[in-house]
Amino acid sequence: MKVAVVILNYNTRDYLKQFLPGLLASCQGLDAEVTVADNASADGSVELMQAQFPQVQLIPLDRNYGFTGGYNRALAQLEADYYVLINSDIEVPEGWLKPLVDWMESHPDCGACGPKLISYKERDSFEYAGAAGGLIDRYGYPFCRGRILQKVEKDHGQYDTPAHVLWVSGACLMVRAAVWKTLGGLDERFFAHMEEIDLCWRMQLHGWKVTVVPASYVYHIGGGTLPNESPFKLRLNFRNNLLLLENNLPATLGSRCRARRRIFVRMCLDGCSALVYLFTGRWSFFRAVVDAHKEYRKLRRPGTIPHNPQKPEGIYNGWIVPKGLF
Repeated sequence: MKVAVVILNYNTRDYLKQFLPGLLASCQGLDAEVTVADNASADGSVELMQAQFPQVQLIPLDRNYGFTGGYNRALAQLEADYYVLINSDIEVPEGWLKPLVDWMESHPDCGACGPKLISYKERDSFEYAGAAGGLIDRYGYPFCRGRILQKVEKDHGQYDTPAHVLWVSGACLMVRAAVWKTLGGLDERFFAHMEEIDLCWRMQLHGWKVTVVPASYVYHIGGGTLPNESPFKLRLNFRNNLLLLENNLPATLGSRCRARRRIFVRMCLDGCSALVYLFTGRWSFFRAVVDAHKEYRKLRRPGTIPHNPQKPEGIYNGWIVPKGLF
């Protein structure tokens, strides 16, 4: 098949029941097949798939490998030209897939692309996780075209031209299978969160483009597996942000020493965030930042620098946080 559309599910039975029928209908008539991989859910997701969607290929995993390990294991079992990683909490309109396939077919230098992410609840607004394509600032703070920190824009068509970006959200991401395999898929140290940024950044360093294709759009709920106020989610974000920089800054800056200085500044900024959590009584959040830095020190390893690394697009040379606060 040309396209493998893969949901990685973990305890989101109700979303599968709600959104999978529409996804299946949208793929009819296309050379595309939907697969559900399950990270050892305990909410009856597998039983639902067997009872109500027996026609859908199911890949049951023996434990929760996270977003990274789950997708790496699932996609290793599938043969296709393109993989689509898509969350279970996404509603797709008719015709969402073809513009992505057409873009990849007509742009052989593109390693990954994705649609606009629109809020499922506020359909005139972008959705936080990916909006109209992702960027990053000099200290590793991700933001989007259409979203800076918690400020989310209305969609007035202002980003309706295809654009090269640093990253596309893993909530709905099309990847060229050959590139996925060459780069070894997702970095399993991340477990979940920011792993797609790392993958897209690595693609660009190896000479591939990453593009948002606004002719395609999907509706995303967000927070389907981990709620936004979860200390575990916060720990993953702080830890993985540092791993992201460790992996990609040396090649991007052309110097490991410059990369280490930049990461040190970011760790100091994280320390300021931890103090804010401490002084405002959010003890679990304070602890999450401290634990994130401890885990980063255990997991960090020098990133490999490609021969003649390409300069990636989508890096803002300033600090984005003040723009999001004021």
